[in-house]
Amino acid sequence: MQFLIDLFTNRIFLSTAISWLIAQTAKVIIAYCKKEFAAERLVGGGGMPSSHSATVTALCVSTAHFYGGGSFEFVMALFFAFIVIYDALGVRLETEREAQILNRLRERDIAEGKEPLYHRPLREKLGHNLAEIAGGMLVGIACALIICNCFPVA
Repeated sequence: MQFLIDLFTNRIFLSTAISWLIAQTAKVIIAYCKKEFAAERLVGGGGMPSSHSATVTALCVSTAHFYGGGSFEFVMALFFAFIVIYDALGVRLETEREAQILNRLRERDIAEGKEPLYHRPLREKLGHNLAEIAGGMLVGIACALIICNCFPVA
């Protein structure tokens, strides 16, 4: 029980988890406003703002706040953030483009009466563009600064 109390009073944990929650909620609201709502938006990757970058940025900023820029903890959080953001911007975005192309080929095969290689379309919304990454980073920074500075824990 003490573990859970410690976890849910840890401002690094709270700022990281809440930034993820805010980013995911914002994605759902934005998709709904654009009339593009899909249940996948509740937990799926891709979209504005990037929950990947929001989460790791909040982790990085809150770690720096408590342990300082020269600490081992901050360096670990910083390099973790680099890897996650690079993956979301690079690898996952490229995978998204490849899925779009493969889905078009699948549709062409079906239109031509051929058996598709895969029986259902691939997910196309996987990665993030630079604006989505930046939006997520702003959510992460704001969340970490607010929670770390405005909500003292007993």
